[in-house]
Amino acid sequence: MWLNILIGVLSLVGGIAIGFFIARQYMMSYMKKNPPINEKMLRVMMMQMGMNPSQKKINQMMKAMQNQK
Repeated sequence: MWLNILIGVLSLVGGIAIGFFIARQYMMSYMKKNPPINEKMLRVMMMQMGMNPSQKKINQMMKAMQNQK
């Protein structure tokens, strides 16, 4: 009986550890393929919305987004 409980607990811990590393590897791969927004992307988005972005405005928006993280 104790052996069954021990095997179950060890299996659960092992599954959590393996799942963590698989999820971590997936997120690292995803971030390489889809990097977070940068100044160039922000400038294009603002121009698409009809704004004429200045460098000062771009810097303000980048700082605001970094502060939210």
